[in-house]
Amino acid sequence: MFKTQAEALEFLKGFLPELEATPEGRDIILCAPFTALSTLSQNLHGSRVQVGAQNVHWEESGAFTGEIAGTMLTEIGVRYVIIGHSERRQYFGETDETVNLRLKAAQRCGLTPILCVGESKQQRDAGETEAHIFRQLEQDLVEVDQHNLIVAYEPIWAIGTGDTCEASEANRVIGLIRSRLTYSEVTIQYGGSVKPQNIDEIMAQPEIDGALVGGASLDPQSFARLVNYQPV
Repeated sequence: MFKTQAEALEFLKGFLPELEATPEGRDIILCAPFTALSTLSQNLHGSRVQVGAQNVHWEESGAFTGEIAGTMLTEIGVRYVIIGHSERRQYFGETDETVNLRLKAAQRCGLTPILCVGESKQQRDAGETEAHIFRQLEQDLVEVDQHNLIVAYEPIWAIGTGDTCEASEANRVIGLIRSRLTYSEVTIQYGGSVKPQNIDEIMAQPEIDGALVGGASLDPQSFARLVNYQPV
């Protein structure tokens, strides 16, 4: 929940010029608050940057105050949507059942969902990481087309806590996630305190296809450093 429309436009002024150094074939998606989506879409038209939302409802319309329908998003040029982010699950009562409904609704509308899965510190300390994530995948992906899907592994315990998930451990878990998918070519991202200081090590891991970036994406130069990383 950052950036007004004016602040989003100011961000683009600092960010877009940095993309001249971005390698070809690299997907860049800005997932912004609802109020900034139309402005971003208009100002990014014709650029290599796509626009994503942070949530979508499972119905096309109805008495769901505060929610947003997929058709409302696609109408303004949104192509991606984050679903099941840990903060939605933790603070707003999101369940695997509602995540599944949102995933299917997003795909029906032509959106590509970015499904977030990951374990809490309590679950990791109890040795339940694999079982928890496998359960999430099993319930979240019922009747979901994995050919139109991005998965993001975000260890909740490594988000804004000072604790760090080692790149090798993130790679191990993402490899396990991939082994549970029916379509092995799904793009799987890592999200959890991704920043300029660790992006090279993260992206050097063979199972990690990309990054779901939080706080480090708020500064245009910081985010550009992540987008422009060069494989060794």
